[in-house]
Amino acid sequence: MEKINLIKPEKINLLNHPDLNEKWVQQIIAKDPSILGLGDLILKDKERIQPKAGRLDLLLQDPDTNRRYEIEIQLGKVDESHIIRTIEYWDIERKRYPQYDHCAVIIAEDITSRFLNIVSIFNGFIPLIAIQMNVYKVKEDYFLLPTTVLDEMSLGLVEDEEIRETTDRNYWETVRGTKKTVAIADDFLNLISEFAPGYELKYNKFYIGLAKDDQPNNFVLFKARKSSFHIELRMKQSDEIDKMVEEAGLDLMDYNKRWGKYRIRLTKQEVNKNKDLIIRLLKIAYGKTTEE
Repeated sequence: MEKINLIKPEKINLLNHPDLNEKWVQQIIAKDPSILGLGDLILKDKERIQPKAGRLDLLLQDPDTNRRYEIEIQLGKVDESHIIRTIEYWDIERKRYPQYDHCAVIIAEDITSRFLNIVSIFNGFIPLIAIQMNVYKVKEDYFLLPTTVLDEMSLGLVEDEEIRETTDRNYWETVRGTKKTVAIADDFLNLISEFAPGYELKYNKFYIGLAKDDQPNNFVLFKARKSSFHIELRMKQSDEIDKMVEEAGLDLMDYNKRWGKYRIRLTKQEVNKNKDLIIRLLKIAYGKTTEE
């Protein structure tokens, strides 16, 4: 066995560094937003002027969805003013551009447990992500190591609202979809019964869900249209799942990070052709496998 040379990098304190400052971190992220681990984002703007509120460090956008990220950077420990400023800029942007889905992002060198607890209070009410950004030096080279210490909370449906909004199969076959498209939900129910028997379709106003013993468990939702049918799978996003769906040639509409769901458009023929893959995805969403 070859000898493995272990290198111990030197951690850099940016707050006291003479050359590496907040502007440097900002430029690094602006040049390659993927370093944050939030997806394949593009730079929309930097030092964006906020009316009577200063400047937003970075505004990033997902080119495949309508999601924008309002990002504030702070060297050293995160503090109250940084949290307030981040939320304020997020609020200004979402009110100015309501056609987009907005998420606030705090980046700091040190996010203490105390402030993490404070930030977590907002999570669930405000889409908020906290990233601890550390810098290390190896010889003459530097590298940034971002770590998401608080991820955006996935939102769920209120069970009482589901009960109030129930409809029936006829509503979906005549108003929202057709008998042909709604029948695809039956095909999915048959696939689900192979590994999780006892479920039935629940016809709600905005989607067709699942329930067992009258208890909702919407690890997958169905939405029938007049000429199409799509599913929403509740699971973490991963490159492996993206690749599986892409290689099968399925129509991946998007991944909704706030709700933690894949949206895929399917035809009856595609369901029959990709039965094994679909069962695999359903199992992951259900929690029958560890592939996330």
